[in-house]
Amino acid sequence: MVQLFFRSSPALAEYSQTPADLLHGQVMAVAYSGFREGQHPDRGDGAVNPSDEQILEDLNILVSHNFKLIRLYDAGENSATTLRLIRQHKLPIKVLQGIWLNAEISNHEGCSWLETPIPDAELAANKLINKAEIKRGIALARQYPDTVIAVNVGNEALVNWNDHMVTLSSIIDYVRQVKKGIKQPVTVADNYVWWINDGAPLAAEVDFIGVHTYPAWEEKRIDQGLAYTIQNIEDVHKALPGKPIAVLEGGWATIASEFGGRANEANQARYYREVAQWAEKTNTTFMFFEAFDEPWKGNPDNPAGAEKHWGIFNVDRTPKQVMTKINSK
Repeated sequence: MVQLFFRSSPALAEYSQTPADLLHGQVMAVAYSGFREGQHPDRGDGAVNPSDEQILEDLNILVSHNFKLIRLYDAGENSATTLRLIRQHKLPIKVLQGIWLNAEISNHEGCSWLETPIPDAELAANKLINKAEIKRGIALARQYPDTVIAVNVGNEALVNWNDHMVTLSSIIDYVRQVKKGIKQPVTVADNYVWWINDGAPLAAEVDFIGVHTYPAWEEKRIDQGLAYTIQNIEDVHKALPGKPIAVLEGGWATIASEFGGRANEANQARYYREVAQWAEKTNTTFMFFEAFDEPWKGNPDNPAGAEKHWGIFNVDRTPKQVMTKINSK
């Protein structure tokens, strides 16, 4: 159970969890997609996925840097291949399996990059796609019960600025379907603000709360990063006491036209080091975003866009500063 204790005054309350609240006993984990130069998930014309050899190379890199837990974002071919390779090569990696949900309502009034409403026909088609994805996610969790330690239903599908919005009632229905179909714990990943303001009905359904926190996106300096992250998590806990919390995304970009000089490898290394110390102290699983840079993300006309540069490894798989400071096996 989550416990609340105080430093010197109630105004400085912080939460602390027990080791049993960690996902597979892991403190630091990593989000993994694996798309390299020229590769991308399905954006309407089909996916260009990494090869078996490339995924296996990635997994071995992560193992060599002591990562034993990764997050996958969907239940598609790429994720199925990753799970197969983990089993085939007996890799010491566990997985938070993802289920990706496409837009079921048009959030063109809330999302800054949705210039026109999503057509009704596309939204109706997405509901069928999402139902199929739910079935695939359940099937993978059943097929790989020794690797998949939990399942995440939807990624930032509820927060008010997204381009793939799903109603809360639909998310709850999907969570119930997944929980009925598998034995592993089930969660939903979304921004800390959404959980604080609107998350109570969903918190009652999930086994633990999956939180995203990004101080850099909220114009925080690196010396403010840790304190801001802690405040985010403590505020979620105060709003939704009694449920374990895992940080399913948090990180620091190393190049970002949006962040200016705040984005660099030294700041990423500092943020990683500081959140790792806090996560260890509070028994909080922290999934650092992300394993490798992904050039396909964001505006193709802006190679310095933040979305492309969150990796703790470069796209060519060379380590960034944060990884050179962590002892390899």
